Amino acid sequence: MAEVFRAAIDGGSRGNPGPAAWGVAVLDDAGACVEGHGEPIGRATNNVAEYQALLEALELAARRGATQVEIRSDSELLVRQIQGRYRVRHPALQPLHAEAARRIRAFEAFRIVHVRREENRDADRLVNQALDRAVADSEEPAAS
Repeated sequence: MAEVFRAAIDGGSRGNPGPAAWGVAVLDDAGACVEGHGEPIGRATNNVAEYQALLEALELAARRGATQVEIRSDSELLVRQIQGRYRVRHPALQPLHAEAARRIRAFEAFRIVHVRREENRDADRLVNQALDRAVADSEEPAAS
């Protein structure tokens, strides 16, 4: 039986561009979050952060030996670009899209679906936690 990896992803920035982060909520067969990952990525746009979330999810899937991957995202732009329905025009997104496509080809099956923001709360929470950590870290005084 093929190993299926399911995840909800999100990326965000406070300001566009601004401090940015990604989040990946690993899901069980019923769609419940069983594991979460999120990290700040420095200053970036929301769309760059969305792509970083996808790349991180694909990396997790590969490390786990998944042969099938199912991704949920509330970014219509990302989903439609990965599906080939929208062109990737922005120069900052082109290499990220190319890398995602390269990683996707390594799996036997790949599916990405657009979900409403309300259906992506776990991944959104992970992004905001990572952003909160990044802001807190940047506000700490330097050690003397």
